[in-house]
Amino acid sequence: MAVRLKDRYLNEITPALIQKFNYTTVMQVPKIEKIVINMGVGEAVSNSKVLDTAVEDLQKISGQKPVVTKSKKAIAGFKLRENMPIGAKVTLRGERMYHFLDKLFNVSLPRVRDFRGISNKAFDGRGNYTLGLKEQLIFPEIEYDKIDKVRGMDIVIVTTAKSDEEARELLTQLGAPFVK
Repeated sequence: MAVRLKDRYLNEITPALIQKFNYTTVMQVPKIEKIVINMGVGEAVSNSKVLDTAVEDLQKISGQKPVVTKSKKAIAGFKLRENMPIGAKVTLRGERMYHFLDKLFNVSLPRVRDFRGISNKAFDGRGNYTLGLKEQLIFPEIEYDKIDKVRGMDIVIVTTAKSDEEARELLTQLGAPFVK
């Protein structure tokens, strides 16, 4: 399944982008560099077991062991001390990245309630796309009965595109369901 998206990128999308943006070499064509999935778990401050379930969920979703992120500085208002574990993140590259992207666009996002498409405005000006999800239940690996709490996550798709227009075209060609 993952190889399908990579093959499509190499055989169909690359020539289409070369033609549309008049690139002189194949190396100028934007590609997806990595996908970073971040899950901030604020309640891990008071209950450390919550973080373990979040890490487990993230591992099921990505197929890779997440890194536990720690706080950089102490904030008394949040009862937070320096170096306390407060989240988890995963960086996907290569085959796993294409597999996750295929699953996200074709299986998971259509399962979101009242889904009309993802925003066109979530580009950062340098060709990267950020997507926020409100619940982990949209992924087929997460079983509804076994979750303790609905948690959201941020997904950042990092591309080598120079502009947002190029990145938008790349993601559209890869099958991103943008709002029409």
